[in-house]
Amino acid sequence: QVRLVESGGGLVQPGGSLSLSCAASGVVLSINGMGWYRQAPGKQRELVADITPDGRTNYADSVKGRFTISRDNVKNTVYLQMNILKPEDTAVYYCNMNGYSFSGKYDSWGQGTQVTVSS
Repeated sequence: QVRLVESGGGLVQPGGSLSLSCAASGVVLSINGMGWYRQAPGKQRELVADITPDGRTNYADSVKGRFTISRDNVKNTVYLQMNILKPEDTAVYYCNMNGYSFSGKYDSWGQGTQVTVSS
């Protein structure tokens, strides 16, 4: 079983920055997609950004130019650097990874971390 552990998040003023990280633990044979999603109160979970094994990235229009996703394939970790944060970025952020372990295919989610942007 592949478990994802998130860290980072918290309370920040508008215009500020935060960084999130998410590390996979367990016997991981491969990690294909890595991504970050978020869910605000009363809204559906939405994709924030994702990254392929070779580093190609994809961002939601609402975060382009402000957020940066990156990955460390040795540490099995994905990061999200969030700059120029806005109140509308307030949400619970979840990481996601999929690939293969000795148990077969997996598609795992982190526990979620709260990001609050408020003055």
